[in-house]
Amino acid sequence: MGVRGMDHFTVLAADLEATRAFYCDLLGLRVGPRPPFSFPGLWLYAGEQAVLHVIGGREAPAQAGVIDHVAFRAEGLRELVSALRERSIRYSLNRMPDGGWQLFCRDPDGARIELDFDAHEAAPEA
Repeated sequence: MGVRGMDHFTVLAADLEATRAFYCDLLGLRVGPRPPFSFPGLWLYAGEQAVLHVIGGREAPAQAGVIDHVAFRAEGLRELVSALRERSIRYSLNRMPDGGWQLFCRDPDGARIELDFDAHEAAPEA
């Protein structure tokens, strides 16, 4: 008995299309199969795994909880930074002690997202 791995996380979206665009067009997830629930939403996939469940039309609770951020492994640091700049999305970028890169930004509803890149990724242009 015990946890074997992370399955998915869920975000509440005021605007399903804006959330889809952020996670799919910008971060590279894709919309995939979702059960026929009675409420609007999307399941977004990385490879064959549904890693993000998006629920639309539901207000966020007053107290959002204690989770600080959600992290993804990623590739294409320069391209992502360029896309974030084009969309005027604020981000912070840190070089980790192991040489890897850690980028933080927020999705359209304010969820804090971390993207981790390998050390071999080229630094973005200033």
